[in-house]
Amino acid sequence: MRFENKVAIVTGAGQGIGETYAKRLAAEGAKVVIAELNEEQGKRVASEIGDAALFVKTDVADPASCAALAAATKAKFGGVDYLVNNAAIFAGMRYEPLMSVDLDYYMKFMAVNLHGALFVARSIVPLMEGRTGAAIVNQSSTAAYLSGAVGAYYGISKLATNGITMSLAAELGPKGIRVNGVAPGPTLTDAMRQVDEQVIAGILTQMPLGRLGDTNEQADAVLFLLSDAASFITGQTICVDGGMIRKP
Repeated sequence: MRFENKVAIVTGAGQGIGETYAKRLAAEGAKVVIAELNEEQGKRVASEIGDAALFVKTDVADPASCAALAAATKAKFGGVDYLVNNAAIFAGMRYEPLMSVDLDYYMKFMAVNLHGALFVARSIVPLMEGRTGAAIVNQSSTAAYLSGAVGAYYGISKLATNGITMSLAAELGPKGIRVNGVAPGPTLTDAMRQVDEQVIAGILTQMPLGRLGDTNEQADAVLFLLSDAASFITGQTICVDGGMIRKP
């Protein structure tokens, strides 16, 4: 019960890795806000968690929606101890070259996958100030460290997310708020199940552990970074990827 009497917000918690984050935090005592654009999925996860959960329909690409998230959370729980910026466009995303991807799609994609973490943080940080052990975890991806792929804007958005993590760590450290990131490798979710098996097989050959990750393995890293066990860690993005990315 590391998070008893704590309040956590998880964006994009209506499915996949975000759902696991929310449920694991609740299992360890936290009150959890399910900040999710998909109303049906968000309500389902909140219902499955029970009284400790609050669903707030949230579009992280819209600063006004992020402000409404903050207001609803303050009204219900008073403040926030932890923020997990997980929301992103991934399932069903287009894989197109940078030189020809539709610019309206590109701008929307970046508004969610990159700017969303900042928009939410700007709204929520005032609710975190003065709370002992406050922490933010931003969801990156091993795609941040890969180049040349079609649909490279996904990796670019996550590389820039790493930059936001470092910048916010420096800016918010004096306020007592730690900011870190996790970069998941290929992880078994409904979105991954839609990927062609031959593509997955090719990915696995690049991974020393030779298997897909589990959402709970991602959650183990996130909960560690939020916990007091990581009290002297900030500004870092940890790859949780079976060794896919190996760097000094």
